[in-house]
Amino acid sequence: MAVRNHSTITEFILLGLSADPTIQPLLFVFFLGIYLLTVMGNLLMMLVIRMDSHLHTPMYFFLSHLSFVDLCFSSVTVPKMLENLQSQKKTISVRGCLTQIFFVIAIGGTELCLLSVMAYDRYAAICHPLLYGQMMNKQKCVQFLWGSWILGLLDAFINVLLATKIDFCDTYIIPHYSCELPSIFPLSCSDISTNFIAMLCSVIPHTLTTSLSILFSYVCIIFIILNITSTSGRSKAFSTCSSHVTTVIFFYGSGFLRYFMPTSDSSLELIFSVQYSVITPMLNPFIYSLNNKDVKAAVRRAVEKYFCF
Repeated sequence: MAVRNHSTITEFILLGLSADPTIQPLLFVFFLGIYLLTVMGNLLMMLVIRMDSHLHTPMYFFLSHLSFVDLCFSSVTVPKMLENLQSQKKTISVRGCLTQIFFVIAIGGTELCLLSVMAYDRYAAICHPLLYGQMMNKQKCVQFLWGSWILGLLDAFINVLLATKIDFCDTYIIPHYSCELPSIFPLSCSDISTNFIAMLCSVIPHTLTTSLSILFSYVCIIFIILNITSTSGRSKAFSTCSSHVTTVIFFYGSGFLRYFMPTSDSSLELIFSVQYSVITPMLNPFIYSLNNKDVKAAVRRAVEKYFCF
């Protein structure tokens, strides 16, 4: 097989979700609707939290930034997917592909850390209510936020820097709707063992550390809740955690399966990618608003203030 240096290849072809021209318009309308819901839902969540003083607490501080991360996550991949669904030439430049990979890793890693910090926040609130103000003061919340972004950006920088050194073959077709690190490995004619090890050494500790911290937080929370005698007290404690647990299951489950299952170009890979990068960012604002009395009350106050005369 002829080998070509990656610098001579200017673009990749993204096969997308379907090659059937009769289905593509339906997919375009479907994912455009999902993207608009994602944008509106997350912007509304950020706006409500910013405007309502009742929600100026650590829990909602992190929730507003989770909404921002979800909005960014969806915006990295969905607009290009929509463009390709309407285009005959379904391509992305090599630089554009590597840029997309960078932001997918950076934003995904940041979200993992944020979900872990949000679990710690619930642990502090339920298990140590008297010390909650000290454990989650404003300075520590800002430090947790910056730490989440720094870790996510560091993972992305290391992996994409190594990816720029990959030599690609004549076959430069990506059987996917977006660029992700596992998707470009099969296109390489050079040794990618260093890239693969770097991906594992960044993704596994990152995922393992955050998932174990979430698990530890909720084990402690469950023990405390089981010791609560009143039914209403238990119900209230569970309700403050249910939205977060649902989000963790959706994001961790699909993301883990996408990055750790063998690359096989199967439809399962597309399903898991759509789940964690498209569906979950859309669902999060609805999960948190529908199951949260404080958010619903804040939305109601905002509507009454600005739309009722």
